[in-house]
Amino acid sequence: MRNFVAVDVETANENPSSICAIGAVKVIDGIVTDSRYSLICPEPNYYKYFCTRVHGLTDSDTWNAPSFGSVWKDWEDWIGGLPLVAHNAPFDSKCIRSACRIYGLDEPVEFLDTLAEARRTIPRGMCPSKSLDSLCDFFGIPLEHHHNALDDALAAAKLAIILL
Repeated sequence: MRNFVAVDVETANENPSSICAIGAVKVIDGIVTDSRYSLICPEPNYYKYFCTRVHGLTDSDTWNAPSFGSVWKDWEDWIGGLPLVAHNAPFDSKCIRSACRIYGLDEPVEFLDTLAEARRTIPRGMCPSKSLDSLCDFFGIPLEHHHNALDDALAAAKLAIILL
């Protein structure tokens, strides 16, 4: 697969619609061509400690951020119907689809998963874990700020270029 948009979301709490950051990286003809990132005012708008501990975002980062609905509407033409890719796509797709339902937006149809592909293609024991950071180490992909939505989306894009 040579054309897609890799995405990653971070959530503020246990509710899948509580996206507080989203990153996306466009790949055309197997080459990273563009990227986007936005903080999001989460829905519902509260933060759980365990989420903040993972990504470092708090209410003070997103209190004045746009809604997921306005960001996704702005990004729809940019995505252009390309398939979406994520590492652990069941999580990201659930979050994006849940947020789309809240804002009355069309839900993305196609989500491909680099985690599932890594589990399918990389023999057990060859790579200590199939986590995003372990796979990046295994393939020599830089991942400076794990759990930053844009950095994770870029890492997922580079994994997808290799694995898909």
